[in-house]
Amino acid sequence: MSGHSHWAGIKHKKATADAKRGKIFGKIARGIIAAARQGGGDPSMNLSLRYAIDKARAANMPRDNIARAIKKGTGELAGEEIQEITFEAYGPGGAGILIQTLTDNTNRTTPEVRSILEKRGGTLGKPGSVAWNFEKKAVFTIRAEGVDEEELMLAALESGAEDVDTQGEVFTVTAPPDAFSTVAEALDGAGFATETREISFVPKSTVLLSPEEGRRMVAIIEALEDHDDVESATTNADLPEEVLEELGAQ
Repeated sequence: MSGHSHWAGIKHKKATADAKRGKIFGKIARGIIAAARQGGGDPSMNLSLRYAIDKARAANMPRDNIARAIKKGTGELAGEEIQEITFEAYGPGGAGILIQTLTDNTNRTTPEVRSILEKRGGTLGKPGSVAWNFEKKAVFTIRAEGVDEEELMLAALESGAEDVDTQGEVFTVTAPPDAFSTVAEALDGAGFATETREISFVPKSTVLLSPEEGRRMVAIIEALEDHDDVESATTNADLPEEVLEELGAQ
C-alpha cells in the first residue's frame, strides 16, 4: 500500500487546488450523469450515484448543479451522451497506468490521451495488460496533523475499512467499495475530516522508480488528470523519497 499512499498524499493537495479554481465541477457533473444513466436517479438505490453526489458535496458543488446533472442522466433534461472508457498504459520504468475517462466524443479523447502519454515517454497498452494489477477500493485521505492514529484506526476498521496507512502528512484509509458510505459516515461521526474520498483503483503490487523515472511519471499523471475527459489516472509506480520531497508530499 505504500506506493498508493504516496500518490494519495499528492492527490489530496491537487484536489484542493482543483476545487479552488472550479476545474473539478465539470468532471464531477459528468460522473453524476453517467451514474444516474446507468443506475437511476435515486442515490439510496444507486451506490455509484451516492458516491458521485458525496464527491460533489465535498467539493462544495451547488445543489442546483447536482440536481441538474442527475436529471440529465435520467433523461429528464437534455444532455450529451457520456461514455465511460478505460485506457491501460505503461509509463517510465514499465509501471502501469489505469486511466478512467468520461467523454462525449471518443474520437477526441483517444488520440489526446495517446498524445499525452507519448509526449512524456508513455505508451498505450492492450486491454487487460495493466488492469489485472489493480483492484477497486474506497479510499479516504485525512491530514495527519492533530489526528490520533489509534482512534482513527478504531473508527475506520470497526466500520468496515481494511487498512489505515500513513505517508508523511496524510493518513490513507482503504475499504471495499460497498463500504464507502459506512466508512464515510463513521469517519465523519468520529470527527475525522477527510480531504479526499473516492472509489478508485489501488495497485496490488508496485514498481519502484528511479528519481528521473519518478519525475516523468508525475508529469504524465498530472497531464492526464488535467485533461477534461479524464476522471482519474492511477499508477502502480512507487516514487523515490527524492521525488516525494521535491513534491512536498513528505
